Amino acid sequence: MKRNILSICAILAAVMTATVACKKDTAPKPPVNPGGNDTTPTPKRDVIAWVDARSNVFGTYGRLSDTAELKKVLDTLKLVGVNGLVVDVKGSSGYTMYPSSIAKQITSLDGKSLPANVDYAAYMLKEARARGFKVYASIVTMVEGDGGRRIGTIFDDPNMAQYETIVCDINGNRKKVTETGRNAFVNPAQPAVQERALNIIKEIATKYDFDGLILDYCRYTDIDADFSDFSKNEFIKYLETNFDDDKAKSMKFPQDVVTTWRSNAGQTLPATTGKYYNKWLMYRCSVIQQFFIKAREAVKTARPGMKFGTYVGAWYTTYYQVGVNWASNEYDPFNDQEVRFDWAYPNYGKTGYGEQLDLLMTGNYFTQIRLADNPATAHLKYHWWSVEGSLNGGMYITRNKMPLYGSIDMGNVDWKDTGEITKAIQYILGKASGGIMLFDVVHVYAPQYNRLKQPLWDAVKNGLKN
Repeated sequence: MKRNILSICAILAAVMTATVACKKDTAPKPPVNPGGNDTTPTPKRDVIAWVDARSNVFGTYGRLSDTAELKKVLDTLKLVGVNGLVVDVKGSSGYTMYPSSIAKQITSLDGKSLPANVDYAAYMLKEARARGFKVYASIVTMVEGDGGRRIGTIFDDPNMAQYETIVCDINGNRKKVTETGRNAFVNPAQPAVQERALNIIKEIATKYDFDGLILDYCRYTDIDADFSDFSKNEFIKYLETNFDDDKAKSMKFPQDVVTTWRSNAGQTLPATTGKYYNKWLMYRCSVIQQFFIKAREAVKTARPGMKFGTYVGAWYTTYYQVGVNWASNEYDPFNDQEVRFDWAYPNYGKTGYGEQLDLLMTGNYFTQIRLADNPATAHLKYHWWSVEGSLNGGMYITRNKMPLYGSIDMGNVDWKDTGEITKAIQYILGKASGGIMLFDVVHVYAPQYNRLKQPLWDAVKNGLKN
């Protein structure tokens, strides 16, 4: 699935460092409920385990390329209290884990293969159903190539290669994202990119009776994207249409968006911004919002009862960097007097896509569980780098428009011990309105893939006890 399973810590380090510029030093007041009643939904006990295909099927210590081992893992998941799965069916290569008429199917990687003639998606669905699980399919939406291995749709298909996202380097030079060593993100604004993704979504929804479809990586690669000529022209149209800007055509691009760049923990960030920067942030969010509207319609047309959802990082305070506003469109970060977001512009809130979702999974990937665990945050209500604070913030900005599933990363963060994992699971289950997502199954059964270097079955079981 998602974010290279072994690189989350680097991502978190970058985004956490980037938050230093955000002014959140004072304790915000609790949101006011005009009706005077507590409208927070009662938490559910949905316990969803994410199953990353690359790590669980093709990874060195993954077990799910073997059907007997796969059944054993699913049996143990049920035994410890899990009642649902997210099954990765399209990865960052752009290839699918099922026979597709649109994309190439991946059956082997790094010396490991699926059993002959096994449709992984169908098989996982059948076996999960046999154990009474809810089953959601997930796709890596806006990535079409594994940059490290140089495999995937971008490297196979010259037609798709022309849509690879263009990023700025620290000197302001524009280049393809794979030239920076990253995965082959594609430009979400390109009609051909959207059409391909929507066709895959329709194919999955038509072909398989999953309970839901989850979009992963439905975003820009980072704040340094997309600076293609196509995006420039689309941005000019956006300014002309939404701001009556008759001078937009004469902009200096990309300097009028970002004038100079800097490097921080491996991430390319704006050093000085241009006059169009804040509107550029809105433009990118509007692109993603409009795609979500189309994606939801695609799912509901193909299979009306299928749920539509997404995974996002819980760090909303910096998530604008990837062009995503996962809040409710009734939430206005520009005019919020409780929580300040200095990057927000008037009407930024209208780019929120929360109303399109039947469920939302947020990555609350922090070792600090309660706000009171740290004197520096004990007086806060919203703190985007703790489990409690980010769940408070997530439900606040989504206005409880959909069930929110808090998520725990069991393998890529530095847990003190298994007891802390248990505590985090217990806290999320008691707090989040939808339930919990456990990332990832491979971390639980393969000690080589978690920082504690031990099986985590007992930690999960103890966290899920009634």
